[in-house]
Amino acid sequence: MIAPLIRFSLTQRLMLLLLAAALVIAGLWGFRTLPIDAFPDITSPQVQVIAKAPGMAPSEVETRITFPLEMEMQGLPRQTVLRSTTKYALAVIVIDFEDGTDIYWARSQVAERLNQVRASLPANAEVGLAPITTPLSELYMYRIEGGGLSNAELRAVQDWVIRPRLRTVAGVADVNSLGGEVRAFEVAPDTRKLAAHGIAVDELAQALAASNRNAGGDRINRGDEILLVRTIGALQTLDDVRAVTVATRHGVPVHVADVATVRLGALTRYGGVTYSAQGEAVTGLVLLRKGENGRSTVEGVKIEMEALKAALPKGVTITPFYDRTDLIEAAVWTVEKALGEAVLLVLLVLIVLLGNMRAALTVALILPLSVLATFFLMRVFGVTANLMSLGGLAIAVGILVDAAVVVVENVHTQLARAPKGVDRLHLVYRATLEVAVPVIAGVLIIVIVLLPLFSLSGLEGKLFTPLAVTIAFALIASLVLSLTVIPVLASFLMRSTAGHGAGEGRVADWLHRIYRPVVAWALAHRGTAVAAALALLVVAAALFPLLGKEFMPVMDEGTTVVIIEKNPNISLEASLAVDATYHRAMMELPEVTGVMSRTGADELRLDPMGLYQTDTTSASLGFFWLL
Repeated sequence: MIAPLIRFSLTQRLMLLLLAAALVIAGLWGFRTLPIDAFPDITSPQVQVIAKAPGMAPSEVETRITFPLEMEMQGLPRQTVLRSTTKYALAVIVIDFEDGTDIYWARSQVAERLNQVRASLPANAEVGLAPITTPLSELYMYRIEGGGLSNAELRAVQDWVIRPRLRTVAGVADVNSLGGEVRAFEVAPDTRKLAAHGIAVDELAQALAASNRNAGGDRINRGDEILLVRTIGALQTLDDVRAVTVATRHGVPVHVADVATVRLGALTRYGGVTYSAQGEAVTGLVLLRKGENGRSTVEGVKIEMEALKAALPKGVTITPFYDRTDLIEAAVWTVEKALGEAVLLVLLVLIVLLGNMRAALTVALILPLSVLATFFLMRVFGVTANLMSLGGLAIAVGILVDAAVVVVENVHTQLARAPKGVDRLHLVYRATLEVAVPVIAGVLIIVIVLLPLFSLSGLEGKLFTPLAVTIAFALIASLVLSLTVIPVLASFLMRSTAGHGAGEGRVADWLHRIYRPVVAWALAHRGTAVAAALALLVVAAALFPLLGKEFMPVMDEGTTVVIIEKNPNISLEASLAVDATYHRAMMELPEVTGVMSRTGADELRLDPMGLYQTDTTSASLGFFWLL
């Protein structure tokens, strides 16, 4: 099988070159469309149920909402973990499923159970499913400012203009609105006036609820036209609220304005955002959908941001302060840099040792071809690019040239020692066939060594399997290319050097003069050589416990995150005041250009409930970004 493959490659050289060109195109396509992120997704398929119950204490939320939801979610197919967190006015139920479970199937199962229990929950409870995200889904953060608008007005721009447009970008799971105030009509009852008219607070609330709706009627025929009848009752302005009739006393209607004060206000806030000691700010957080391409999604968000400029009020600007593409580009540049350095080193080493530029160039071509083939295979088999998988590719760079070096070196030797009149293609074929078996054996041994990594499960498997898969793809690609494309390239690029010796340079001769005596001594003193090797092994084993160990590689995005824990009972106003103090101190640090903080941000990104109140959390945590 090996001989016919090599023979076919050398007899159909043009076809092999066309296939190599097609491989380059496919590899570039795979590289451009490959999902790239910081770390591999280590989370299991997970569905989060978010329940909001304004005004309810944690114990009441636990009893009336969390417990019924947990009972209903038990026994779901392929479920592995069921846990919950209950806070003031908020409950989060997390259901994990077995690895490999389709996330949309899992969400449908949870939604069916949720519909069954919804009727038994309190009337004011809002329950829904969180977006399809992961803990690493925070993709893009931006600040809205300018135009002389208040934070409430900027929040309205974020909720009604920016957020709906960004949610249409492919790959975006949701856009959270953080900071500012959500405007609302406030009705402050006057208890004395209510008592004077004999009206209870509940009657006032019921009157407002009943009046804030439209109603449909019938159709009326007028000549050849049909008129639709409807009543408009939705409250639009403060005067509409004031004019609502609460009750009738002695034939005189009592309006809301007679028993309460109506004014513009805001929904109760449980969190806030501050920026660079300049007070509160309004920000947006773009969340990446699970499994999507982070790089292309950010590009789509930026394109939409440019298109949004025409729709923003005059003077309002959007300023990004976190962009995941910075990390993605750094990871890609790491691989590109490693590959470029590897190509240069291979060229230098081969030129020095073989003394032949053509041989060095032939071997060097294996690197870009193998890497592009790896990107194509990763795209086809759904392996995402991240620091682990790209790191595996960088690790494998030094191994990728092994097979090609052996083949090219033997071709170089055969051409140097070829008798006159022998066809060059035959020499290349014979040289490749001579080393094919040991080359295949060497690569397969390395791939077999990776098998224990494939057997890992759980968190370890999710972390290290991409690394092993990438190295295996790269090695297999380099092996196939070394036995097919490399001989073809060698037949074009390398020339016969018959009559000029083996072609080895002075460096190789110098190394041989050192190596031969060392080998002769080792063979003559085998016991001493083995004992020295064992001694070095013992020393290495003794030093191993002293080495530093990290489960996850260190990732430096160039941004420092500071987490401040405060008393659980701290008010939002006091928490923001503490944040302002830290802002002023951090702004004095050298090289710090800005500070962004979110107060009460422990559950900010979990709320899928639409435009209103996405910052329903306590104010006991502060997250600071030093920019």
